[in-house]
Amino acid sequence: MAGGTAVEAINQITRYLDLAGVFACAILGGAIARSERLDLFGFLVVGSVSGLGGGVIRDTLLQHGTPVALTDYAYLPTALAGALLSFVISISESAWDKLFTALDAAVIGFWAVTGAQKTLATGLGWLPAILLGTTTAVGGGALRDIMLRRVPAVFGGNALYGTVAAAVAATMVVCHYLGAPLVGVVAGVVGALLFRLAAVKFGWNLPNGLEWQPHSRLASAWRSRRVRRNPPEGQEGR
Repeated sequence: MAGGTAVEAINQITRYLDLAGVFACAILGGAIARSERLDLFGFLVVGSVSGLGGGVIRDTLLQHGTPVALTDYAYLPTALAGALLSFVISISESAWDKLFTALDAAVIGFWAVTGAQKTLATGLGWLPAILLGTTTAVGGGALRDIMLRRVPAVFGGNALYGTVAAAVAATMVVCHYLGAPLVGVVAGVVGALLFRLAAVKFGWNLPNGLEWQPHSRLASAWRSRRVRRNPPEGQEGR
């Protein structure tokens, strides 16, 4: 009986964290929509995709029923409320930057924990839990950026965005196997806030590609082969 109560408590906490992530990420989507000078409909669409995208990707990959965003009627109104909040509030650019950073850190913690916990609850192992925890945290933002024709922030120059998500998901997995999922929830959310804010403050980033270029002769030969195999339109057979 006690075990069942504990599972129910974890499920409820997971749902509330999921909804908190939806709301916070919808606000972030609204902030991006404001920077792109979109209208109200644009705010609602971008905010909804940002808030619901990561969870829909997670639930689709889990194949454990219909995505919760389509079955729990609290999800879409929560996303719309976050987008509307971004639309109606008017604050300075510096205040937006601070709010954006704090919300971004919170979203990583909420969703990485939720994604890992939901994956483990379906019976999958530690590696899928870390992967889907990370995907949940970064998926909505990536879809939002692609929709707006921007390079997804998770691909670099973002103060360890994806790295923080993976670390939080791994923390949740370890605590789950130690029989202390509640500790994992708290440690994951707090750790995300501290790790992400420190990364932004101190400018921590993963290294970019190594500073090298293909040898000029090799590069020229490669381009020549491409031209011979795929001649420009109108020059075939010459």
